[in-house]
This record gives sequence, structure tokens and C-alpha cells, in this order.
Amino acid sequence: MLKFVLDVLDRLDDPRVDGAAMVSYLDGIAGESGLTHTERVHGGQGHTDFVQVRIPGTAGRAAGGEAPTLGVIGRLGGVGARPEVTGFVSDGDGAAAAFSAAAKLLAMRARGDVLTGDVLISTHVCPDAPTLAHDPVPFMNSPVDMATMNEHEVSAEMEAVLSIDTTKGNRIINHKGLALSPTVKQGWVLRVSERLNGLLETVTGEPSVTYPVTMQDITPYGNGVHHINSILQPATATEAPVAGLAIVSAATVAGCATGASHETDIAAAARYAVEVAREFGAGTLNFHDEQEFATLLARYGSMRRLQTMGEPQPSEATA
Repeated sequence: MLKFVLDVLDRLDDPRVDGAAMVSYLDGIAGESGLTHTERVHGGQGHTDFVQVRIPGTAGRAAGGEAPTLGVIGRLGGVGARPEVTGFVSDGDGAAAAFSAAAKLLAMRARGDVLTGDVLISTHVCPDAPTLAHDPVPFMNSPVDMATMNEHEVSAEMEAVLSIDTTKGNRIINHKGLALSPTVKQGWVLRVSERLNGLLETVTGEPSVTYPVTMQDITPYGNGVHHINSILQPATATEAPVAGLAIVSAATVAGCATGASHETDIAAAARYAVEVAREFGAGTLNFHDEQEFATLLARYGSMRRLQTMGEPQPSEATA
């Protein structure tokens, strides 16, 4: 996996990188075209290229099978903040992990090692994204808003979503490596999946690390409240269960910092995504307990309101 990470980082650390360049790279690994595509989307602060990769499984939906489809989303504002900052920024780790996982799965498929279920991998490429003031350290912003990002990265085909994001700009997770969130589904923060947790220990060879998720973290961006970052924003745009795999540091690091990406941590995140895809498609891993979730709904009702912007505030009504 580290080989793919180094190749991906070399390509993303280029001021001219775009979606077409990453599609060309992945198509070369796959030995065929048509599994990867890109779309350029313009926003108020520039443009970004969304990239989606489909890796068909032996018994996946694309083949008419019943094996479930996993979504892997690399979340970020941009891989660079030019001209304000020169070079690849820490925020780009989510994209690097997603592209590396895609490269590995495509290479496996080309050799004949095909997983059971389909895997959809989505992320985007922007080498000149804006920055955003945030406490305790600046965030990376994006040329497009979060609703647009979800529209292009979250697919109704995804029956569970693993969201990978750099999560170093906080004082909550004081650990270097990877950390796993509880599962979030339809506005509910559920318990940490036992198998997702155990698989993290297998991949890292260390005790698993999880992190707290607040109700405001799983509400949509733009509602005026603090979010740890965008790692769980896909949960606002899907009915499927979502877990956030955070690439973290023991110290607080800005998303727009350069020289702050650790190749081995990105490789571990990508390996984790591959292993989750292997087990989820085979039906041996669940993101949540469906019966327990049904019990929560029956006793307490829907929490879908947290997936929306909620009630308009007076300032919004008069704006």
C-alpha cells in the first residue's frame, strides 16, 4: 500500500493536478477505462474536480448480485491552498487515502483478486482551495459548499459509508495515527461498531482509538454551530450508516499546514478501507446493529431532523 501512497502523494503535490490526471493514473493501474470518471464543478471561490471510482465485485449490485455496496469518501477542502500556501497540505490526506485505496483495489482486480461486493470511492481534487478561520487552528475551505460536495460524493448506491478525513485541528483527539468514530445513521449517534473497531486494531496492530461525536457534529455545515470538521457531513446526505475514520495527530495541526502528512498513517487508513470493503461486501461486517436501531426508532422516534438545517433563525428570515 505504501507504494500507492507515495505515487498518489507525488501526483497530488503538483500545482497542475486535476481530476483527469488522477483518472489517467487509476486507469493505468486498472488496465481499462470506464471504472473511473471525473467532473469539474465551479463554485463561488473557484472550482474542484470530483472523482468517483467503481470497483465491481463478483456478486455486487453491478453484476446483479446481492452483496452490499460500500462507499469510501475522502473528505477535504483541498489538496493545496495556493497561492497562500505552497505545496501539499495536511487536509489532503483524506483524498490521498481514498485514491490509494482505489489504486490498491483496482490493482487487486486486475490480478484476479476481486472482492465480493462493489466499492464506490469518491473524493475531489483542488490544488488551490481557500482557507477558513477556525478555532483552534485554521481550516481548509473549499471552492464549493458542503451540499455540493455531498451531492457529488455521496451516492444512493452506498449501503454504508466510510468517511476518511484529516482531523488534526482539534484538542479532542490527542493521538497520532487513526481514530474511529461511532456510527451515525439518520441523525442517531450509535455505538461504535464492534467489528469496525476490531478491524482497526488488526490493521494498525495497536489498541483502537475512538473519539467523541456531538450532535452538532452531525448537523449540516452552515447552521452556525461548531463542527469538529467535515468528516461526518456525509451522514447528513444519506440514510446509510456512516463511520468516520480520522487521520489524527497528538498535537494540534492546521489543515492548511504543509509538511504535516505522514505517509504511513495515510497507508494505514487506505489499508483499513480495503479491509472494511473486503468484509462488508462479504457480509461479515456491519456498521451498526439493525435490530437495535429499529428498537431505538420504535421507542424514541426519528432523529432525521438533525440531517437538515432545522428551523430558520430570525436573522435568516430577515436577511
